[in-house]
Amino acid sequence: MSASDNSDQVEFWSASAGQRWAARQAELDILMQPVLDGMLARAELAPGLRVLDIGCGAGAGCLAAAEAVGDAGAVLGVDVSAPLLDLAWQRAAALPHVAFHHGDATTLALSPPYDRLISRFGVMFFADPVLSFTRMAAQLSPGAKLSFAAWGQIPENPFFTLPARAARATIGAMPKSDPDGPGPFAFRDPERVVSILAEAGFVDIACKVTRLDLPPAGTVDDLAQQMCDIGPASGAINHFEAGPAQVAELRQTIAEALRPYAKDGPLRLPAEINFVTATKP
Repeated sequence: MSASDNSDQVEFWSASAGQRWAARQAELDILMQPVLDGMLARAELAPGLRVLDIGCGAGAGCLAAAEAVGDAGAVLGVDVSAPLLDLAWQRAAALPHVAFHHGDATTLALSPPYDRLISRFGVMFFADPVLSFTRMAAQLSPGAKLSFAAWGQIPENPFFTLPARAARATIGAMPKSDPDGPGPFAFRDPERVVSILAEAGFVDIACKVTRLDLPPAGTVDDLAQQMCDIGPASGAINHFEAGPAQVAELRQTIAEALRPYAKDGPLRLPAEINFVTATKP
C-alpha cells in the first residue's frame, strides 16, 4: 500500500463501522454539538458562499453550513462512508443547494472552486496528509478559508481513553497502533498540524487548543452502551470476538467509570479540541 493510499479507511467506514455510526447519528450530533459550534464560529460563513465539508459523515456540518450560506450558496459534503452519506442525503433532501460526494477527498476535481473548507473530525484519516491537503487546496478559490476541528492530546479525551482502559481491563489489550498514523489523534500536536498545512500551501495558520465539555444525550448507561457500539471498546469487542457476558461486563465497567462525570449534575465529558484555521493564498 502506498503512502497516499487511503483504502484502509475507506474499507473501515464503508463496512459495519459506518452502519454503527449512522445508527448513532442523533446521539453523536448532540454529543459533538459544541465541537461543531466551535468549528463553524471560526469558518466565517456568509450568504452566497460555496462550502466544502470534508469527512462530512451524516451531514450535521452540511446542514448548519447550508443555513448560513442560504439558497444563493452551495454546500458539498464529501465522505468515504456510504452508510453515513445515505443518511446525509435523507437529512438534506429538502435542500437543493446541498449535495454529497461519495469518495476520497484526496482525489476531488471540482468546478467551480469553493470558498470555504470545513470539517468536524474528518481530516485526521489521510495516509499522506500533506498530499491530501495540497489536493484539497486545489479545490478552493484564492482567499478561501479553512476551519476544522480535530481531537487534542490523548490523555485529555476520556471519550476514547475511558472505554479503551475498560476494554483492556475486561477483555484484553489491543495491538499497539501509531497515534501519528491515520486515526482520531493524528492531529493532536498543533505544531505538526501547522507544518502539514504550511507544506500544503496554506497561510495564516492557527491552532487553538480548547477545553470544552461534551454533553451526552442520555445517562451513563446510555453512553456506556454507545461506547460499546462505536470507538475503541467496539474495536476490542470485535478484535477479541467477545461474548455476551464479556460485553455486559465491559458495559458495566464503562458505566461505573463514567459516573464521576455526572456526580455534580448532568453528565458531561471533558474534551480537548484543536480548532484549526488557515487561508489559501
